[in-house]
Amino acid sequence: MATMVSTATPSPSKVSLGVRLGYAVGSFCTANFSTIPGLLLLFYMTNVLAVPAALAGVVLFVPKAWDLIANTLVGRWSDRTVSRWGPRRPWLLAGAAVLPVSFALMFAGPPITGVPAAVYVGVTFLAAATGYALYEVPYKAMPAEMTTDYHERTSLLQWRMALIAVSIAMSGILAPTLAGETADGYRVMGVTFGVILLVAMLGSFFGTARAPFTAPRKSEGTLREQLAAARTSKQFLWLLGLSSAQTLGAGVMLAGAPYFAAYALDDTAATTTLFAALVGPMLITMPLWVWLARKLDKRGAMILCGALFTIGALLLLATPAFGELYAHLCVMIVGFGYAGTQLLQFSMLADVIAYDGMLSGERRGGIFTGLWTAVENAVQALGATAYGWVLSLGSFASSDPEHPVTQPDSAHVAVVIGVTVVPALITFAGVLMTLRYDLTADRLAAVTGGSTPSAAPVSGSDGQHGGQDRTQDGGRPEPGEVLRTEE
Repeated sequence: MATMVSTATPSPSKVSLGVRLGYAVGSFCTANFSTIPGLLLLFYMTNVLAVPAALAGVVLFVPKAWDLIANTLVGRWSDRTVSRWGPRRPWLLAGAAVLPVSFALMFAGPPITGVPAAVYVGVTFLAAATGYALYEVPYKAMPAEMTTDYHERTSLLQWRMALIAVSIAMSGILAPTLAGETADGYRVMGVTFGVILLVAMLGSFFGTARAPFTAPRKSEGTLREQLAAARTSKQFLWLLGLSSAQTLGAGVMLAGAPYFAAYALDDTAATTTLFAALVGPMLITMPLWVWLARKLDKRGAMILCGALFTIGALLLLATPAFGELYAHLCVMIVGFGYAGTQLLQFSMLADVIAYDGMLSGERRGGIFTGLWTAVENAVQALGATAYGWVLSLGSFASSDPEHPVTQPDSAHVAVVIGVTVVPALITFAGVLMTLRYDLTADRLAAVTGGSTPSAAPVSGSDGQHGGQDRTQDGGRPEPGEVLRTEE
């Protein structure tokens, strides 16, 4: 088998439908692990395990703080990986060996409550977060290496976001239904979704066997030098900032949903319907957001997303006066903004990675996605932590199913403020940061000297990535070149 290097052609590079779907299957891992702990873990600790709200918030944050280190290391390692499966796919398999089991154990602990229960949940959550890092960092780096076309990346990620919407709907509706309000229910839920995680992670590993990938130079320099390079990319920093604000706002609202249903709507079952109202727009608006990204550019579409989220959250503040139907309509407005945010931020990240690769000629996608995923996970956990602090300020009392308590009026106020005003203010800050992001289609095209860069697929004769490249033969592919392996 000989290795050939061909220069990328100016025509848009297409990713096959099979690869799109194979990659998108991994979204079930992303969505389930992002949604279920954010939606249920705080409530599980405060209302089932009798863990004080402030302590529960800390337990949620510490494992995610570890991600700041773990994700960066995984990104660095995956950038340097050379295998017959390509640089990213071995890590998908490693994550599949750790995350599903750890996730199931997180909700299947011994019959303990209070501080011991908090310690147990913290340890298993730390293990699960590590498994997620092994998988998610390389997974997010793959789109930038599958195609160098600006709009093709958005189209590729549209499939991913469509399955994320399905997965979020499934986890947001099925998980609370299975969990109920008892420890046994949470055990059943944990095992069920542990199996779903395993199937999704293995599915993306096998489903991307024929994925094309462009071939920038192998990563160079020390970890410190590459982190410094990432910090010098103002496009990456502004994107990271605006995404963090949007993720934090959504995380606060997500953590507060079960409390809002139980204490503002007086209907614990409304957690499921509120979640359906949030993710329903994701199932129908993805083509609209792809169209808006072309018409307004991605930055303009992202500003619109943040505005819709902010307006919907503030309108939700009037729920006590207008009732449950009104609350669901407000959440649907939030959902329209949330849908676009989920699509656009990852498409913009792929643009930033490609832009950096064109300028530097180095493979640093793992570093970017490592930092991205670390910060994303930290702010997701900080969302639940922040909501726990809001509850604590409102004198919310923790409990277990055998010993229910009556909450003071201040706790009811805290429940509503935490789901409305707090996420609205955070998301609006993200809108302001979006105004500073300047990596448009025209700017990206200026670097490549064409309308948009493109690349042909790279695969071995067995349909896999092919582990050979000119870096192994003593030469280096030039930035924008594509590897092909032929018999």
